[in-house]
Amino acid sequence: MVRFLLTRIASAVPVLLILSIVTFAIIQAPPGDYADYIRSQLMNQGGASFEQAEAQAQAYRVEHGLDQPMVVQYFNWIGGIVTRGDFGYSFYYNKPVADVVAERLPRTLALALVCHILASLLGIGFGIWAATRQYSWIDNLLSAISFLGMTIPRFLMALVLVYLMVFHYNVSEIGSFFSPQYGGAPWSWGKFVDLVSHVWPVVAIAVFGGLAYNMRVMRGNLLDTLNAQYIETARAKGLGEGAVIMRHAVPNAVHPLVMYQGVVLPYMLSGEIETAIIFSLPTVGPAIVGSMAVGDVYVTATFMMVLAATLIIGNIIADILLAMLDPRVRELGRA
Repeated sequence: MVRFLLTRIASAVPVLLILSIVTFAIIQAPPGDYADYIRSQLMNQGGASFEQAEAQAQAYRVEHGLDQPMVVQYFNWIGGIVTRGDFGYSFYYNKPVADVVAERLPRTLALALVCHILASLLGIGFGIWAATRQYSWIDNLLSAISFLGMTIPRFLMALVLVYLMVFHYNVSEIGSFFSPQYGGAPWSWGKFVDLVSHVWPVVAIAVFGGLAYNMRVMRGNLLDTLNAQYIETARAKGLGEGAVIMRHAVPNAVHPLVMYQGVVLPYMLSGEIETAIIFSLPTVGPAIVGSMAVGDVYVTATFMMVLAATLIIGNIIADILLAMLDPRVRELGRA
């Protein structure tokens, strides 16, 4: 098993390298760079002519290496990561990219983890509830809810929720984690409640989509498992229906969901990112959009690399969980 995990980790290195090349090339593909943003800002402020603004923009390109070919810029960036752990400098935020990531990524991961746990627990629970009451009104209702959760775009739900909160419920504090009185205050129960009151829309929308998928998969797998011969044998031995379901059917029906955990964390991350962009929360999503808008290439490329690494880590964690549940996988790892 250890050898299997080491092999997976080693195979992740070339995958990340290829992803970094593709990501950097795509980000650089549109015309313009951060120096063009500086030029437009100087001209919009009315304090410089086009020639003066262009001269300052060109000087900025030379100073920060933006005038070099894309291949040279890529190797300078990736070389700094490998040799010094330096992800580059953010032109827009005027600080190292590592500081921008350290500020925003933990918030995104924390929200995504909360969404993942809630979506998994609720989805599995509702899936069991629906499967054990097949074709009842409860099953039909939960199936309709899961259909809506899997089909409605999360950004659309976020837009509708923002509209309702602002124009119908007069919510004024959108785009922050805390109210002004709790911004710099030490942690307390009141501050925690204030945090929940600000982030619940993001969590609810992201959980809704993940819950729908988990519920549909769990329902289908459990229905198939309940028709298996060993389930009939357990019933014939006199076991209660609750014991048959929870001790024999559910542990086997949950295996596909465990394998799905390899992509569910990136799915929750993307859900949090989409929703946070609409709500303008200071997390990864708005940072990616803002950096792409002004040509802050190193911030965008680094965040994309981090999300790709999260996908790989999620798949490795899924392998470990599946091995813990399924002895056949453990034996395969020892082979």
